[in-house]
Amino acid sequence: MHELQAAIPHILDAPKDNVPIYSLCLRPDYGERQIVNEIQFTKEFGIPSERWSTAAWMKLPDGQPDPRIQVSILNKRVMDLVWLDRENTPHPGDPIVADIDTSEANMPVGTLLRIGSTTVRVSDAFNDACVKWKVRYGKDAKDWIVRPDNIKHKLRGLLCEVVEDGWVRSGDVIQKV
Repeated sequence: MHELQAAIPHILDAPKDNVPIYSLCLRPDYGERQIVNEIQFTKEFGIPSERWSTAAWMKLPDGQPDPRIQVSILNKRVMDLVWLDRENTPHPGDPIVADIDTSEANMPVGTLLRIGSTTVRVSDAFNDACVKWKVRYGKDAKDWIVRPDNIKHKLRGLLCEVVEDGWVRSGDVIQKV
């Protein structure tokens, strides 16, 4: 935990805007990861080739998948800090990983992000790191995410809703609108 907490200044020092995507990942089913060069984003299905439309962990009162969690963006510095055993531990699974400050101060709820030919909106849903994060990266990594003084940093990344259909490709830039 001490090492994780000591890294907070480095994480918050990530670029604030106009950042290229480091990697794109699809999660077609539980435990499956596909590193890809492009991903389609749609308002209706989020990422059509992912499980959001059939197995979202957050649902609306009518049982439909909650659009606020269609896309997640993870800070590469956080990923590098917790994903140490890349040979035997799955990728965190976030569709977008980039060296960008995902904190509330930099990316408040409602921020629009232009990525490739799509636009997403930062949602008010908090990514608190599921139990799989704890199993894969350790108890301290999970507890670190939800520490009261760290919640504002959104260390587990941003959850976003697609507001404009389009395509995102490796190397595309994330820009605040």
